[in-house]
Amino acid sequence: MIELKKLDKYIESRFQRVFLLKGIDLKINEGEFITIMGPSGAGKSTLLNILGLLDEDYAGEYWFGDRNLAKMKERERAALHKSEFGYIFQAYHLIDELTVYENIETPLLYRNVSSNERKSIIANLLDRFNMVAKKDLFPAQLSGGQQQLVGIARAVAGKPRVLLADEPTGNLHSGQAKEIMEVFQELHNEGTTIIQATHSRENADYGTRLIDMLDGKIEKDEAIIHV
Repeated sequence: MIELKKLDKYIESRFQRVFLLKGIDLKINEGEFITIMGPSGAGKSTLLNILGLLDEDYAGEYWFGDRNLAKMKERERAALHKSEFGYIFQAYHLIDELTVYENIETPLLYRNVSSNERKSIIANLLDRFNMVAKKDLFPAQLSGGQQQLVGIARAVAGKPRVLLADEPTGNLHSGQAKEIMEVFQELHNEGTTIIQATHSRENADYGTRLIDMLDGKIEKDEAIIHV
């Protein structure tokens, strides 16, 4: 589904290139649930941003199916970004001027989902995340944990083929974190490809594959065995 070949990401300093990612070779099959782990500065978020088409400033090849992103027009990449990917950020990235309901609705508008179907999807998500009473509030009126739940509801609303999550439970208490990981597990069981970056080994254990990073390189890539 996704393949990175000899991918480098660097910044030019005055005297040398500083590599954020170095020589990344990575294949991701449809339906995998992958966790990227490693210390701060290892390159987890940088890799996630490239996988999610949020950063196109790199050297090397990125293939999505049989399409080489470098050969695609900007318009085609933007369409791929909107139609195939969902994103969960640690910093929420909610739209301040929109209510909870409207924030969750945003990706469905991109996908031209009908009005009735939008209402049904959003009602289910509000119920699933116990946010029905908050649907008309704005992000500033919510706690950090509630904002994260809205961000997650928005990301999964459009049933993306690939869901990318950067520390998805970093701002949640343990009960909410468990709830979110169980939602991820359900989505994975339904066929969604999930790629999360996290410091939590507990979260990693929900997945099928663990990638350990250090200093911009993949140190270890192994299957997670569920007993």
